[in-house]
Formats: sequence, structure tokens, C-alpha cells
Amino acid sequence: MNGLAEASNAFIYASMAALTVAMVAFAIAFSGKRSAVPVVIPAGDVALVERPAPAPGRRASNIGMSVTWLATALLFIGVVLRGLWADRVPWGNMYEFSITSALGILLVFLIWSTRRDLRWLGLFVVITALLTLGLAVTVLYTEAAQLVPALKSYWLIIHVSAAIVCAGAFTVGAGTASLSLIRSRVESKNGGQVSGWLTNVPSTERLRTLTNRVLAFAFPLWTFAVIAGAIWAENAWGRYWGWDPKETWAFITWVLYAAYLHARSTAGWRGNVASWIAILGWISFLINYFGVNIFVNSLHSYAGV
Repeated sequence: MNGLAEASNAFIYASMAALTVAMVAFAIAFSGKRSAVPVVIPAGDVALVERPAPAPGRRASNIGMSVTWLATALLFIGVVLRGLWADRVPWGNMYEFSITSALGILLVFLIWSTRRDLRWLGLFVVITALLTLGLAVTVLYTEAAQLVPALKSYWLIIHVSAAIVCAGAFTVGAGTASLSLIRSRVESKNGGQVSGWLTNVPSTERLRTLTNRVLAFAFPLWTFAVIAGAIWAENAWGRYWGWDPKETWAFITWVLYAAYLHARSTAGWRGNVASWIAILGWISFLINYFGVNIFVNSLHSYAGV
């Protein structure tokens, strides 16, 4: 069995190495920029259109995407081997949830990228996944152990798998929301114009639309995860809700994302205010996972390192 553990660790480190290569490739792609060129339209007016990024930048971003797929495959194998070693689903502690969350972030990004060009978002996603894995292997690593009685339930698979997908979607949404705020600020200072690396990302409104789409997908899933957690709590502890710190922060996260969706439909709130709420929701999610698990004693302390 130790062989499976060593193999799992090897695949996870290999994934981190591949993500490092992808990060460098995406960074090179970002160093190039599109330029605006004049084009005469039929009415005789002159319009400015964006010229595609230089060929080296396109090649670098293509390499980044390819290596990200490779890193995701390596990480998937590492997670599966961890589960085989533990003889259970690999979500029994913070280390296991972290490596699986990194996998969720990458999968949400890559699956979404099959529908539209998201190479401009690759650097943010890869850095986040790499930092998550780095924290997992250096700080959160722990040997696999038998699950405590509260975790020995099929609700572990249902509840945690939904939370993992949400972790990926919330992270991608935070990335697009952050970029929309940065681009909006630069545009307001420069008369609607951007330069440098910002020319490689979509327009502010497009970024806001992408944020709304990914969070509109994630919100019902997070709602389901919270409800599933309550049902699991009743099965494990005899009550659906007890305002345990973990439950409280899960609810706060739910409220923030509900507020985001409401803001998107409210005049005067659907711009930067909505983007800030999306980022606050992501921060709340991180507090719920890292802050509560590490620094707060609760019924969920079994998830600690």
C-alpha cells in the first residue's frame, strides 16, 4: 500500500511541475499584446479593431493550455491513487480536499474552455491551482487514516463532490470578476482605453457576463451542497442545523452569492458592485475552508491537518 502512496505523491508533484511550465507559458503569452489598427468600413468611417496577439504569444498560450491538460491528467491520477491507498474516497482531511479542489478548479476551467477561448484566464487559474497544491503538500499533508464515524456515510460523496465543483466555479468566477474590476478602473482613468496585458482580456462587460454565467451555474449547486450537508448533519448528529462555525460560514457564503445574483438584476448594482460581491463570496468560501478548519474548534474539526 505504501507504493500507492508514493505513486500518488509522485503524480501530484509531476502535476505541479507541469503547472509551473504552463504558468510560464501563459505569462509569456500575456507579455505580448494586441494592437488597434485602423480599418475603413463601407460608410467611409474609420474604426479601430484589435489585431491578434503576435504569433509567439499565441504559441505560448497554446502550449500553456496543452500542458494544463497534462497537469490535470497527472493530478487526477494522483487523487485516484490517494483514494486507492486510503481505500475510500480521498476527501477525508484537508490535504485530500485541497488536492481534489485544485483538480476541480482545473476541470471547471478546461471544460469551460472547450466552449470558448479562455486562454487569457489560464495564468490566474494555473497560479491558483499551483498555490493550492503547494499549500497541500507543504502544510496540510497528512497520512491517510480511517474516517471518523461522522464521515462514514454516502453523504460524504454527495456533499463534498458538490462542494469541490463549487470550489472550482467560485475560483474561476473570482478570477473573471477581479479582471473586470481591474479593466474597469483602467478604462475609467484612460477614457475607455486599455494598454499592455489588459489588451489580452475581453471587455469589462464581457468579463461581467462570464462571471455571471459561471456563478449562476455554481449557486444552485452550492445550495444543494448546503442542503445535503444539513441532511448529513441530521444523520450524523441528530440535528439538521446547529449554527456550527462551518455551517454558519457556508450560509454566509450562500447569502453573498445570492446577493450577487440579485445585484446582477438590479440597476446600479450590476457593474463593479456585483463584481465586488462575487469576490467577497469567494473570500467567504476560503474562510469557511481554511479559517474554520484550522483555527476554530467545531464539530467539523475532524477535517483538520
